[in-house]
Amino acid sequence: MNPIIRFMKRNYKILIAVVCLSATLFAFTINSKKEVDPDRDKLLLELLTFVIEKGHYNPAVVDDSFSKGVYKDYITALDPSKRFFLQSDINEFSKFEMELDDQLINKDLTFFNLTYDRLMLRMEESKKIFKEILSKPFDYSIDEEFNVDYDKAPYSKNVAELKEKWRKQIKLSTLSSFTDKQKLEEDKKGKDPKYGVKSNEELEKETRESSLNSLNESFGFMNELKRDDWFTLYINSIMSRFDPHTSYFAPEEKERFDVSMSGKLEGIGARLQKKNDYTEISELISGGPAWRGKQLEAGDLVMKVAQGNGVPVDVVGMRLDDVVKKIKGPKGSEVRLTVKKVDGTIQVISIIRDIVEIEETYAKSSVVEKNGLKYGVIYLPKFYIDFENKDGRDAGKDIALEVDRLKKAGVKGIVLDVRDDGGGSLSTVVDIAGLFIEQGPIVQIKSAGKKKEILYDTDKKIEWDGPLVIMVNEFSASASEILAAAIQDYKRGIIIGSKQTYGKGTVQNVIDLNQFVRNSSAGDLGALKTTTQKFYRINGGSTQLEGVSSDVVMPDRYAYLKMGERDEENAMPWDKIDPALYGVWKDNSKFDQAIINSKKRIANNIQFQLIEENAKWIDSRSNENTYSLNIDKFLVAQNQIENVAKKYKPIVDYKNNLKFTSLPYELEGMAKDAALKEKRERWHEGLAKDIYVEEALNVLDDLQMKPIVRNSMVSEIKKGKLVKS
Repeated sequence: MNPIIRFMKRNYKILIAVVCLSATLFAFTINSKKEVDPDRDKLLLELLTFVIEKGHYNPAVVDDSFSKGVYKDYITALDPSKRFFLQSDINEFSKFEMELDDQLINKDLTFFNLTYDRLMLRMEESKKIFKEILSKPFDYSIDEEFNVDYDKAPYSKNVAELKEKWRKQIKLSTLSSFTDKQKLEEDKKGKDPKYGVKSNEELEKETRESSLNSLNESFGFMNELKRDDWFTLYINSIMSRFDPHTSYFAPEEKERFDVSMSGKLEGIGARLQKKNDYTEISELISGGPAWRGKQLEAGDLVMKVAQGNGVPVDVVGMRLDDVVKKIKGPKGSEVRLTVKKVDGTIQVISIIRDIVEIEETYAKSSVVEKNGLKYGVIYLPKFYIDFENKDGRDAGKDIALEVDRLKKAGVKGIVLDVRDDGGGSLSTVVDIAGLFIEQGPIVQIKSAGKKKEILYDTDKKIEWDGPLVIMVNEFSASASEILAAAIQDYKRGIIIGSKQTYGKGTVQNVIDLNQFVRNSSAGDLGALKTTTQKFYRINGGSTQLEGVSSDVVMPDRYAYLKMGERDEENAMPWDKIDPALYGVWKDNSKFDQAIINSKKRIANNIQFQLIEENAKWIDSRSNENTYSLNIDKFLVAQNQIENVAKKYKPIVDYKNNLKFTSLPYELEGMAKDAALKEKRERWHEGLAKDIYVEEALNVLDDLQMKPIVRNSMVSEIKKGKLVKS
């Protein structure tokens, strides 16, 4: 959800100059080979607090109130369901509640060390607890209940209470699974009268075994976490007190962030997942070297990894992140994987690493015909950019290309879908907005204590001057909001979707912490993403907290749940500045009527009425946290829920009877790439069930410059006579 700009040169120079004055930053001698390195941790804390103090838009005061916030966030993050710590632990921890600000200033790790050591102890104890609980059958006839509102639940006073909490948590999970299995057995019997239904004893045992495997796997993931991972959690409990979007990236997380922003990486093009002690190939990325080689397959287990002709390293039992590091590598280099195939055979597969593009990151478009006219739908999942390569793919260039392709296909209107788009590069927003206007300001930016800066589209060329609709929802954030706001302020297009967008009106910069440290033995220190600016609409208003209000509001199943920036505890406030100078789009005479028409259709649409009713029901359900662990009462409650839910099944089953197709260039690619074909077909199937896209196309229809044909004149037209309306 972060529009990212590389740290501006002037800010970069200021930080470098100030850091050079701080000799303490270079006072540590780091030994990166140690498992626990307090000097490195202290250096990291000093760097982070210093850079935030100098670079954050409005840094919070580090005082007792700040300390209380860090304490609450950190303890909640360590044990969100209160299944590890006892009340006695919390009593011990709470002595530090008002001291964390001082510990931060003094680079004191006492609190972190205490909580980390205690968590490791409690996790080991918990393994014994859940294994003991799952070693014997549950009695689902007992009349008892469990409340899953962990925020309001107290910590366990003693081990006996903690065991009871674990027992009820697990029992609720297995009870749900047990009743599902019972229903499945009944369905099988209904389809095949000869089928031998499993006994309740067998099903109960299966659910416990499944729960045990799941918990073992979950704890296996946690066991893979290093102390540094938990320290990162502590650091980010501190960082988030400055604002929700300031956070520390450990080295591996920074790499993942870069991949998410650019949509590409160097490696073999395979997604990996942990499967017990093994690393499993879960998916091959279409177009990547592993996919092209046709030897590696989903389901293969990686046993060993060798670099070229090097000695193979056994990776069984190794952390997933460490396995990934060994498999990834620079373009053109060779990696050899010893894999166990699905059929049990062992093979050594050689793969030459290459640049892998993650197709799901990039913009895509589709063509649909409605009322004899062609329309284009463009979906933009994020405002991506490759910071390291100015010639690489970015959202601005790709959207321009998609618009050009749609024009050549003869579309009469375009829907740009930025639903669920959490943002990305600010520069790409300017490029994309510039495709639809002649020239002018797109967004205003304000840094602390400085005059505002205005980012302009300076290119007079208009790539698309026809009808335009922007689709948003409550998860359209940051860069998506800048785009929607600019289009709305220019009256260039109609914004349709949720009542308001996410409400993130801040800009983050990613700052490499390694640039501030001379001693290379410190290892990679990662990066800090911190809020350095706020952006404003060209009309002067901020999107912070308020987001962008849709011109046409469409009912949303999750409209009443708290999920926006306004629901974040440390969110920055809304404000406004002077507007920029801009002129509105002149060809918008049909906007008001199109908006009126759309609102009428939505108000009278049974499907939208059902969605609104469903939204209110979902909101009411969010407050129901107590579940019976008695099977009869549990089934009664679940049946009641299912009976109500059946009423809303038409929402999922809805079809708009529109046919969406790919453009010619993509059809050629789909003919050669089965994976791409499957992904596009899935997308098109989703569009054909999407009532929101259907209404967006209705709005495009209303924006057409088409003649009005009166009913009385239809017969004259049929006779071949020319009729003027």
